[in-house]
Amino acid sequence: MRVLGVDFGNKRVGLALSDETGTVASPLTYIDGGGIATVSREIVRVCTERQVGKIVVGVPVRLDGTRSEQTERTLAFIEELERTTTLPVAKWDERLTSVQANRALLEGNMRRSDRKEKIDKLAAQIMLQSYLDATNLPPTEAQTL
Repeated sequence: MRVLGVDFGNKRVGLALSDETGTVASPLTYIDGGGIATVSREIVRVCTERQVGKIVVGVPVRLDGTRSEQTERTLAFIEELERTTTLPVAKWDERLTSVQANRALLEGNMRRSDRKEKIDKLAAQIMLQSYLDATNLPPTEAQTL
């Protein structure tokens, strides 16, 4: 089953897609802004087009685990997405994924203008891969975490 990873942001929404086995995440694209209803409909369109069976949305929380304004905006988006689709929608901690994505792009000597277009979908890929790795553990390994 394919899984769509969503990195919800104020200006752009990054998307990543898993392979059919739900093992490997790849960056897909990003959606430029718009209201949460518009973004939700676009995500449903992508899910239909790509035969997605589940959506995972990264939820940003502070390092100490508390909520921020962006956490609240993301949770409101998730509620709208759940009203828009019948697909299961999972929440996943995305702390520091944008930092990791930016660092990777900086290490690749990518220009700032090019980084802006890639960072959101790369952050979505990092978040989705984290989710896939954690949920695809054999039962004995998952129990020891």
